[in-house]
Amino acid sequence: MIKAQRGTKDILFDESYNWERIEKIASETFRKAGFSKIQTPIFEATELFNRGVGESSDIVNKEMYTFSVGGAKKNENSITLRPENTAGVVRAYIEHNLSRLSPPQKFWYFGPMFRYERPQAGRQRQFHQIGIEAFGVEDPSMDAEIIFLAINLLKSFNLSDFEVELNSLGCKTCKEEYKNSIKEAILPYLDKMCPDCKVRYQKNPLRILDCKQPSCQEILGLEEIKKVVLKDYICPHCKNHFDTLTNYLDELGINYKINKFLVRGLDYYNRTVFEIKSSHLGSQSAILGGGRYDSLVETLGGPKTPAIGFALGVERLYSLIEKVEVQKPDYYIVSNNQKEALKLALKLRESGKSAEFDYGNRKFSKQLEKASKTAKKAIILGEDEINQGFYSVKDLSSSEQIKVDNYNDLI
Repeated sequence: MIKAQRGTKDILFDESYNWERIEKIASETFRKAGFSKIQTPIFEATELFNRGVGESSDIVNKEMYTFSVGGAKKNENSITLRPENTAGVVRAYIEHNLSRLSPPQKFWYFGPMFRYERPQAGRQRQFHQIGIEAFGVEDPSMDAEIIFLAINLLKSFNLSDFEVELNSLGCKTCKEEYKNSIKEAILPYLDKMCPDCKVRYQKNPLRILDCKQPSCQEILGLEEIKKVVLKDYICPHCKNHFDTLTNYLDELGINYKINKFLVRGLDYYNRTVFEIKSSHLGSQSAILGGGRYDSLVETLGGPKTPAIGFALGVERLYSLIEKVEVQKPDYYIVSNNQKEALKLALKLRESGKSAEFDYGNRKFSKQLEKASKTAKKAIILGEDEINQGFYSVKDLSSSEQIKVDNYNDLI
């Protein structure tokens, strides 16, 4: 028997219904804030992620599903299943000249992403994200709105037990000074760090702060390392941006914690970065994360454009929310005249009711048994009902049965 590939899963029955509910609630939340849905392809040119996500990131180095297609010119024909969607949305923003429109341009998306990594709770090789991206506004009021929307979305699912963590990475100039200080502090301990962090040390030392390996965590916990991390390196302009953001969040009554070790896992972030975490998720505690990427549009060939967004892991959200049972059909038609049962079912559906009937022409008792398990009411359509033009309707919760003479009384 051929089975689903490791790190993937089928979504069936009640689970599928709840996934649709998640997308519906997200759509309504974002629509109210002026976000339009965008759908980008699930594969893009590999160069998009190499340049956009960053060659020092774990995603590009170890986790992408990349294929060479269409001939020998590999660099021109290399495609990758999207490991995240910000780069794809930025590509669409540039390709369709959306910078010519009045800012902000605000988008949301829902769809599958792909990363080759060890499957574990809340993390699959094919996983799904809901995300939003906003282009064209540098003011921290946009940062505040994005964080508020993230919190509001979680509250829409009746979640409250979560924590917001916040940091500022500063601008390009700030980050360079910060990187150099981190490298200097880490150097005496570099030989004790994991192989990945030794590479990060050369390419992007800030990524060391995101390492989850116990040996690296132990070094990061040393007082002389923490002293460097906790020092404020951001320039006055970036500090003013961050202070203004926190003032907005205070005014909005949003509780948050400043975490200087928060850097996020992608190279394009600058200034504001944030995560929302839940203790109910164990070691993989982040429900969603995001931040600013003010240089990414320009990096990928577009005009200089400030931007910010977040992505939420749907599988992790699904594990936290209260599940809703699929609503039963309004009617199950019990009849041995399949032509009349089909006609009635189609007529009821056209009138806005949900209706099913038995395709196997089984005994009435078997049909009623099926109806009691799957529907709210049964419409019994026997010979008497068909010949005399009435309907016998049985309430399957109370077993009460009534005679209905008029079709309009069914709807």
